[in-house]
Amino acid sequence: MNGRILIVEDEYKIAALLRDYLQHEGMSPVCLMDGLEVVPWVRAHQTDLIVLDLMLPGCDGLDICREIRAFSAVPIIMLTARIDMVDRIRGLDSGADDYICKPFAPEEVVARVKAVLRRADPVAATQHTAPGLVLDPDRIMAVISGRPVTLTMVEFNLLQILMASEGRILSRNQIMDQLYDDHRTVNDRTIDCHIKKLRKKLDDADPTANFIHSVYGAGYRFDSTLACC
Repeated sequence: MNGRILIVEDEYKIAALLRDYLQHEGMSPVCLMDGLEVVPWVRAHQTDLIVLDLMLPGCDGLDICREIRAFSAVPIIMLTARIDMVDRIRGLDSGADDYICKPFAPEEVVARVKAVLRRADPVAATQHTAPGLVLDPDRIMAVISGRPVTLTMVEFNLLQILMASEGRILSRNQIMDQLYDDHRTVNDRTIDCHIKKLRKKLDDADPTANFIHSVYGAGYRFDSTLACC
């Protein structure tokens, strides 16, 4: 699998290990160790995915993620030694697509990178439409009431999953199984966090477009017939 991967990790042994494993899989990794270098590098270079450590010299990983999200939808996988769910949710809130807790096996990172890259492949994406809403897989965005909405890959795939099952209630487990094809264990709050962020982006573009509905105790449903109500 090809792909230019930016590894942001201040521990040289970890960065070198991930670089070697990703190179072995045919990818082209680049390593940075200083948080202050990350945003300028991303602005100046094309990259397919970022592996971003949270604890960095110069700048916090959460702040870096938020700054990148202001201009790019490039997939971001966070590396964190923080095991509390609150800290993981903060990472997702800042715009990360996935997170991996330290210590980890390099094989797990490679598997996660491959899974995110597969989900980010526009060739594999199917274009879905609803009244007033169109998904654009080439630009990883939604167009709602004529207004473009930039999404992360997880948000884009989540919206695509919901739209493909319009009218049906999808449980959090059903959403997890489709969203994470490596079938990992994901906390329910992770799905709720992604849904919350996705709803806010759609609402900011058009407050009358009410597409995603919570069904208490059951899950979520996409319904374009109830939009604008």
